[in-house]
Amino acid sequence: MNEKKFDELKEEYEKVAIPEELDQVVRKAIQSGKKSRKNRQWLHRVSAVAAAIVIFVGGINISPTMASVLAEVPGMKNLVQVLTFRDYQFDDGLHQANIEVPAITGLEESGLGDALNQKYLEENQALYEQFMIDVKEMEALGEGHLGVDSGYMIKTDNERLLSIGRYVVEMVGSSSTVIKYDTIDKVEQVLITLPSLFKDDQYVAVISDYIVDQMNQAMDKDPNMIYWVEREGQEEVLYFEPFRQISPEQSFFINPDYKLVISFDKYEVGPGVMGVQEFVIPTEVIADLLVSNEYIKP
Repeated sequence: MNEKKFDELKEEYEKVAIPEELDQVVRKAIQSGKKSRKNRQWLHRVSAVAAAIVIFVGGINISPTMASVLAEVPGMKNLVQVLTFRDYQFDDGLHQANIEVPAITGLEESGLGDALNQKYLEENQALYEQFMIDVKEMEALGEGHLGVDSGYMIKTDNERLLSIGRYVVEMVGSSSTVIKYDTIDKVEQVLITLPSLFKDDQYVAVISDYIVDQMNQAMDKDPNMIYWVEREGQEEVLYFEPFRQISPEQSFFINPDYKLVISFDKYEVGPGVMGVQEFVIPTEVIADLLVSNEYIKP
């Protein structure tokens, strides 16, 4: 590669928008290459990095295999952890769908990543297919708007834990929101479940009592807060089943402070205006019930 071609490559690279971490890797390689253009080994490295730019920008959103390869590049493992594998889009003016399918890299050794990614793909394919069926039915009936928005969010991503939430918002007149969380031990490459954190099932009652108490305190402080719980001296009629106890497999995640967070979907414990509800459980409340302090810390 002559100097002119090298400078053209560098100029082309400068025009490409890429993540900061990758940008630093590439710039370092280019600078190293400029200092020793006579050395073919360095030039091959620069060529490889330039090719990686094209592959990264053009292929990362469609190829989980490519993501796995990039995850093995020194300095790139933490960069490529969760990416958008596929994006379903539909919009005819009355019906809209935006469904992003995440893929997790770096868990290939245990097979956990492949299992989760397969689950994410299958669930979102089914969601899109059902949406298209619903669109046809609504068109046949001459009815109005239908929408679905699905994506993901990263709640925690540190050296030990990854907590990813996948949400589905469906809109037919009003909207409903459902969130599913997966919390992963990245070191041991295992999926953490709520029951696995505790010695036995006593956690269900202890956590439930704490949450009910927090709901009552919140309503005492703010009359605009509404939870579907039974209250002492309550006269109004509850039109929904009052919340008494979490499910043993209740939706949860572990936050960056290593605290347990219990999550409720929209309409699960209160009217729609309350939206999704999250309750951080103080570690001292559940300390005696935990198997260890490996994931939930004081």
